[in-house]
Amino acid sequence: MPTNLTPEFRHAEQEYKRASTPEEKTAALKQMLSTIPKHKGTEKMQADIKRRLAKLKDEIRQQTKKRGFSIHVDREGAGQVTIVGPPNSGKSSLIASLSGVELEIAAYPFTTQCPHPAMMAFEDVQIQLVDLPPVSRLHTESWVAGIVRISDLVVIVVDLGADDALEQVEETLEVLEASKVRLVGGEPNSEPWASIVEKPALMIGTKCDLSGGPDNAAALSELYGDRFELLTVSAETGEGLDEARRHVFQRLKLIRVYSKPPHHEAELDRPYVLAEGSSLQDFASLVHKDFAEKLKFARVWGEGKYDGQRINRDFVLSDRDVVELHI
Repeated sequence: MPTNLTPEFRHAEQEYKRASTPEEKTAALKQMLSTIPKHKGTEKMQADIKRRLAKLKDEIRQQTKKRGFSIHVDREGAGQVTIVGPPNSGKSSLIASLSGVELEIAAYPFTTQCPHPAMMAFEDVQIQLVDLPPVSRLHTESWVAGIVRISDLVVIVVDLGADDALEQVEETLEVLEASKVRLVGGEPNSEPWASIVEKPALMIGTKCDLSGGPDNAAALSELYGDRFELLTVSAETGEGLDEARRHVFQRLKLIRVYSKPPHHEAELDRPYVLAEGSSLQDFASLVHKDFAEKLKFARVWGEGKYDGQRINRDFVLSDRDVVELHI
């Protein structure tokens, strides 16, 4: 039976062949599994990929035991988002739904034993989601706070179908703060001498389709609405997932800028991703150091601008601007 493998699968397969570390191989295999056509002709290939993933998982687990406190996650994509929450809050299901990458999901607690990165697509950018072991007063891996501390954004996951939904959030916040990490909904205090590191965060309530979900969401909004943005989703029905992707991107405070070579069409399939408030000089430096050094002027197309408007180096760019650099 023909397999009809997609170009995306072939690309991921080549990435797997070029990979040199267990983590790189795992990322490529997960991409292969998410892009392989799901039909009878590929069942054996799917099973083989899953066997290789299981073998690599054991290999990574052994390595993490040896590394101890040096556990880290290589950054990929436009931003790194860590997903935190208590046991069985739906973290892995949420990541699988947002990214299309299958993670180990089970009804028993503490299924996740080591960090699992997955790439989430939002329109034309990729954002890295990192599934972490549960945050719990009973047991929290000592290295979890370290990974949260250096991430760009934190998503607090809470099971809206659980009777103790409010307690779940309080426990997550308390355990992390005991490890000198405070989650905030507004702008974090970035002072280097602060005794507690503040990280920007938003809250996602999973299983909103279950009985009691709307009531728990209302209670969470009343208790934490002034502190965190609350989104509600269902991995089962897909409700709220697109909105969650958009809010994660917006909370990362990023912009996409597209290059337009002179006398050519804009390269709209290849955005450059910068922080909000970035200038033309920042964009030119990202494109190539020669542009940053030799830039004479630039033209910009975008919302609220004149087409081809001439701009200088300190001009602040906006999301989806198209820029033509002249040297």
